[in-house]
Amino acid sequence: MDEQALTDKLLNHAVGVTPQRLRIAAVMLDAPRHLSADQVLAKLNRDGGGVSKATVYNTLRTFTEHGLLREINVDGQRSFYDSTVAPHHHFYNPETGELMDIRADRIKVSGLPQPPDGTEAAEVEVIIRLRKRPAV
Repeated sequence: MDEQALTDKLLNHAVGVTPQRLRIAAVMLDAPRHLSADQVLAKLNRDGGGVSKATVYNTLRTFTEHGLLREINVDGQRSFYDSTVAPHHHFYNPETGELMDIRADRIKVSGLPQPPDGTEAAEVEVIIRLRKRPAV
């Protein structure tokens, strides 16, 4: 995605455009991907630096709040930012740290409990954690 397309995407989601946000958008929004904040920071540093850790974290949070990314918490301590914002599910491999998409229509969820009064279910997200098969 070129700089103008990234600028337009940010503006269309009511996100102010800065050089740092454009660099982070170029990493996250040019293709479907799952990256942690630290992975985004490492990629930016490999490509020339100039973006602080705080800016990366704040920008990823802003992008998530404005619907450009989804935050996927995989284990209570580790989060990935997902550039695919349409509903879908994931396989997660804790050994490799890999997060893989599963199309929403591949999983059927039934028997959800009634939400508390005054609320409704907004979304159901399934994360299937993987492990190696035991040797037989």
